[in-house]
Amino acid sequence: MNEATTSRSMASLVIGLAVSIGICFLAGALGGVATSSSVANWYTQINKPPWNPPGWIFGPVWTALYLMMGISSWLVWKNSSFQEVKFALVWFAFHLLLNVLWSIVFFGLRQPGWAFVEIIALWISIGVSITLFYRYSKPAAGLLVPYWLWVSFAAFLNYTIWSMNRVV
Repeated sequence: MNEATTSRSMASLVIGLAVSIGICFLAGALGGVATSSSVANWYTQINKPPWNPPGWIFGPVWTALYLMMGISSWLVWKNSSFQEVKFALVWFAFHLLLNVLWSIVFFGLRQPGWAFVEIIALWISIGVSITLFYRYSKPAAGLLVPYWLWVSFAAFLNYTIWSMNRVV
């Protein structure tokens, strides 16, 4: 624990945790807005593989993942001074932008091919976030691994849906 960590009050730690989680849930909500425009109609009508998860699973999974992302970024912030972790947290914010962008491209624009390109960028950005966070907090990096695995699965699903719905 360094000087920056010990000088933070309990109130600032609690506020920091709330802000970290809130930012991640805000990203999720923005993605949800883009998703809602197509999930009940377009997505139900396109071809999907038989192993496509049921719709009810996505809400609980993403809720848990956004919560873990928020705790992860908070752990990085709380264990070091902001100056030390600024790049890692700015990168994490950039990665959240990519997270939202995938929903916009896949569901909002209904472009699974471009969404696949975007999700590869997201997948890489999560890997970079894990690497950067590992330098400051191994538990923070570990909290991002389930998210990275879920996005790995989502990328494969995205590619499969794109392949099944391409017009030749």
